[in-house]
Amino acid sequence: MKKYILASAIACMSFTGLANANNFNYTYGELRTSISPESTGVEVSTFLTENSHLIARIDSQFDGDYDLAGGIGFNGPVSQFADIYGQLLLHYVDFPDDSSRDNRTQTEMNIGVRMWLTDQIEATTRLGRNNDASVFHAGIRFHSTEQLSLSAETRNNGLYGPQVTMSVRFQM
Repeated sequence: MKKYILASAIACMSFTGLANANNFNYTYGELRTSISPESTGVEVSTFLTENSHLIARIDSQFDGDYDLAGGIGFNGPVSQFADIYGQLLLHYVDFPDDSSRDNRTQTEMNIGVRMWLTDQIEATTRLGRNNDASVFHAGIRFHSTEQLSLSAETRNNGLYGPQVTMSVRFQM
């Protein structure tokens, strides 16, 4: 029995070197604009615990519509340069009056990776489902200072279809 306890203790000690702190800040405010189709959005995120965060966002095409989403996310280091993260969001979608679609509540679940390419450049990707539609985000983020970053992405949030997006993020 002592051999098993000693072997377990040695195995646990060998894993302690693998644990890292998060490589990215998940407390931010973001403004974004997209083309093809055009839309604008605002997103905020704040740490709940070291490995979880709260998210709220709203996007609109300013055509009598909006997509309001909120939920919880998880995050954790994969390596010294990369984090894995995911989100579970509840959406309330209000479609334009002239649309044939009804307003509805739907859920989104996604998972992604954020990775440092250089000291100031981050690559990000995210895959998931928003009700029956797929969610896809991929892009590059340039961190000009510790508080400000700019990004260019291609995204499909499951509602508006494929879009090219530019955003500015303010780290808090």
